[in-house]
Amino acid sequence: MDNKIKTSCLINNYNYAEFLSEALDSALNQTVKFDEIIVVDDASTDNSAEVIAKFTQVANVKSILKEKNQGQLSSFNEGFLAATGDIIFFLDADDIYEPQYLETTLNFYNRRRECDFVFCAYKKFGAVEETFQSDAVDLDLGYSVIRTLYSGEWIGSITSTLSIRREIVSKFLPIPYMEDWRVRADDCLVWGASLVGAKKFYMSKPLVKYRIHQSNQYHNKKFLDANNNYEYKRFWKRNSLFNYILQKNNFTLPLLLAFTSLNELKTIPCPKVEDFISYWKIIFLFERNFFWKIKGMVLLFSYFLKNLITGKLKIM
Repeated sequence: MDNKIKTSCLINNYNYAEFLSEALDSALNQTVKFDEIIVVDDASTDNSAEVIAKFTQVANVKSILKEKNQGQLSSFNEGFLAATGDIIFFLDADDIYEPQYLETTLNFYNRRRECDFVFCAYKKFGAVEETFQSDAVDLDLGYSVIRTLYSGEWIGSITSTLSIRREIVSKFLPIPYMEDWRVRADDCLVWGASLVGAKKFYMSKPLVKYRIHQSNQYHNKKFLDANNNYEYKRFWKRNSLFNYILQKNNFTLPLLLAFTSLNELKTIPCPKVEDFISYWKIIFLFERNFFWKIKGMVLLFSYFLKNLITGKLKIM
C-alpha cells in the first residue's frame, strides 16, 4: 500500500440523522483508514448536528455546519475547499461503504497510475435489494471529453461510488450554480471530470451500499415526476455548467472533430459497439468539414473492423 496518497472522504448530509451514524461508521471502519473525513451538513432541521458532534471527537473527523440550506452542490463545494487529500471520495449520508472499499480502490489507483476517476458497482438495500453492475469485469473507459461535450454522455455512477484525484476536481469545483444543482449534483462531478480530461475507470466489485428509502429523491424520482419540464430545464442547466467549466479551463473546440473523436475512441482499450455508435453520431452530426466527415466515418469503420477481427471489440 502506498501511504503517500492522502485520502479525503466528503460526506454530504441534509436531514439524514437516522442514517448518518451508519455512513460515518462505514467510513471510519475501513480496513485502510481515511486520512480525513469531512461531514458537510446543509443546515439540517433534524438532530444531525448532535450525531455529527459525537463523531467529531474522533481525530480525523471534521464538520462543516452550514447556516443556510443551499443544496448538494454547495456541500460538494464547501467540502472540497476544506479537503486536503490527493484523492477525494464522496459519500451520501444515507449510503454505506463496504469495509474493503478504500483499500480496494487505493490498490486500483496504485496499479493504474494513469487513473483519475473511479466508480464501482454497488448494492441496493432497504426498499429494494439488488446488485447493480455496469459490467462484470473492471474497465478502462479512456477519456470522454468529446463524448461529453457533444453528446452530453454521463459516464459514471451515483455519488457514493465516486472517487476523483484532487487535481481533476480542482479544475471544476467550486461551481457557482448551486441553485441549479440542489439535487443530482453528482452530475457535476461526472460531467465535470470528463470535460477537464479525467481518465476514467470502472471497478466491477460492488463495494458500496446504496440505500433505497422514501426520501431518496433520485431513486423515487418524485421531484422529476412533479415537473414535466424537468429534463428540458436540466438541458439548459447542463449547458450553463459546461460553458462555465470550459471557460474556467480555457478550453477551445477542436478544429478537426473527426480526427479528435477517433483518437479519443482509441483511448478505450476494449471499446463496445455503443462506443463506436456514439462517436459515429458525433462525427456525422457535428463535423463541419465535409471531407473530414466522410474520412472520419471511413476511418471509424476501419477501426471497428480491426477491433472486431482482433477480438478487442466488446459485443456485450
